[in-house]
Amino acid sequence: MKRNVLIVGAGGVAHVVAHKCAMNNDVLGDICIASRTQRKCEAIIDSVLRKNHLKDTSKKLYARRVDALNIPEMVKLIRETESEIVINVGQAYINMSVLEACIEAGAVYMDTAIHEEPDKVCENPPWYANYEWKRKDRCAEKGITAILGIGFDPGVVNAWCSLAQKEYFDTIDTIDILDVNAGNHGKYFATNFDPEINFREFKKVWTWVDRQWVLQKVHSIRVDYDFPVVGKCPVYLTGHDELHSLSKHIDANSIRFWMGFGDHYLNVFSVLKNIGLLSEKPVKITEDIEIAPLKVLKALLPDPASLAPGYTGKTCIGNFISGTKEDKPRKLFIYNVCDHEQCYQEVESQAISYTAGVPPVAAAILVARGDWDVKKMVNVEELDAVPFIKLLDTMGLPTEIAENPAVFEAPAIESLESVE
Repeated sequence: MKRNVLIVGAGGVAHVVAHKCAMNNDVLGDICIASRTQRKCEAIIDSVLRKNHLKDTSKKLYARRVDALNIPEMVKLIRETESEIVINVGQAYINMSVLEACIEAGAVYMDTAIHEEPDKVCENPPWYANYEWKRKDRCAEKGITAILGIGFDPGVVNAWCSLAQKEYFDTIDTIDILDVNAGNHGKYFATNFDPEINFREFKKVWTWVDRQWVLQKVHSIRVDYDFPVVGKCPVYLTGHDELHSLSKHIDANSIRFWMGFGDHYLNVFSVLKNIGLLSEKPVKITEDIEIAPLKVLKALLPDPASLAPGYTGKTCIGNFISGTKEDKPRKLFIYNVCDHEQCYQEVESQAISYTAGVPPVAAAILVARGDWDVKKMVNVEELDAVPFIKLLDTMGLPTEIAENPAVFEAPAIESLESVE
């Protein structure tokens, strides 16, 4: 049985991970939260204790400082804390250094987003083949369990795809992953995740159509969909992590990702883009100083973790799947609705961080119990979805399934030769 968890990162998602680990520390053991800024880790601990979420008070909950890009430093921390499970919820730039440390130290590795290099944006697909999958053989040779993309999307939506393929469909034509936040944080403009990572996604759209990669412009294709509970919302075709593993592991003709954006968000986004503030490439401020405009913008925008108090409304994330079962057409919407105010009452977080932070803890419990300790590198759809979904049902993220839901109709999507 695997025990003791090291949480790498101290942002909004790490906040939720710490709360949920503490609530299950009778299974998970001691919990260490580590980041470059130890005071942020200690603030999370204060929140956990304030909510009285440390289930077994004989187990430790403590903070450490670490430079996660320093592999020897990470290895030393894993060994000193006797952590057998590492949940990486830091910036996407640190993924490969944390994974390398886990391989060397013999610890289980998990993350919630794909690895990125600071100077490369929206690389050629499939993204996992650029970094993560190159380490598959070493994980297998050393018996290291590495679970990639175990947030919500990617993560839970991958598990839903696996469940659909095994239990609800004989053939799958299309999977449309829809993510909408019908909430209000009261700020003029903010992102719900790290602004730097968030905006880097919006350079070009890689999507999977008719079993091939298709390139499209960002925010160029819109569909209005009538979601359960939250109602009709616009969603836009967007590139996203999960497409880059689902296209390999799920037998479907097309797999696409759609994100909800309001008119105000798109207007502000357009202005920021047009004046160059979304660029990740450094510009000269003086003869001696260079800085990427995107880093300046990140410093100006609200910290996503600060949005939780006063956030109202709900999120809805779901998979609209069409195919056949027993030679008859079938359509399902497999989804979850999460309430911002309820999340704050429970763990002092907003729903976007909550949906991303609960799944890795469920996965850690399954690894600790042995169900998911597979001794190799996997994406979520390669694992048994049933115990994961059942566990999430008890941890605040219940799965709902609508048969013959409101129809999702996407226009024809063709590939562009180039995207600026």
